[in-house]
Amino acid sequence: MDNTFVHHTSIVDAGAVVGNGTSVWHFCHIMNNAIIGNNCVLGQNVFIGNNVHIGNKVKIQNNVSVYEGVICEDDVFIGPSAVFTNVINPRSRIERKNEYRKTIIKKGATIGANATIICGNSIGAYAMIGAGAVVVSDVADYALIVGNPGIQIGWISKSGIRLHFENNKAVCYESKESYILRNGKVKLN
Repeated sequence: MDNTFVHHTSIVDAGAVVGNGTSVWHFCHIMNNAIIGNNCVLGQNVFIGNNVHIGNKVKIQNNVSVYEGVICEDDVFIGPSAVFTNVINPRSRIERKNEYRKTIIKKGATIGANATIICGNSIGAYAMIGAGAVVVSDVADYALIVGNPGIQIGWISKSGIRLHFENNKAVCYESKESYILRNGKVKLN
């Protein structure tokens, strides 16, 4: 754990892996068999469940619980108090640990503060989920999702800038990267 910081109030269970350069702040709990990549930041009061895999350079803000069944690829941002689920029909008297549904957050995606991600869905690469949105279905790469239930209102660049397409082409004014919209999907041109 070279260059890794774990605040003394946090708990890292035996069998958990915390990558080089990662910072784990106050009152976090990382369960056994969880894997946290390199150069990540876990804010105050973050819970990482058993068998969760967090990629490199992931930022998880305060008060987020990432439950078993969630996979975050590299460069993901999860805003404060975002919510993940892992059982579609929970009941306190019925144990459904064998029914966890996988949720994948793909490279570079952003999940806004207080957003809720219903289990069994994938968030596409570089997609942006607006604050307070409720994701109830798969999200395309570069999609911009808002509302409850979450609906797509546009497209977003790798830099987090809203894209405006003309003749199925758009340019991010910040990065100058160009994008193409074809068959309802956005790709770098």
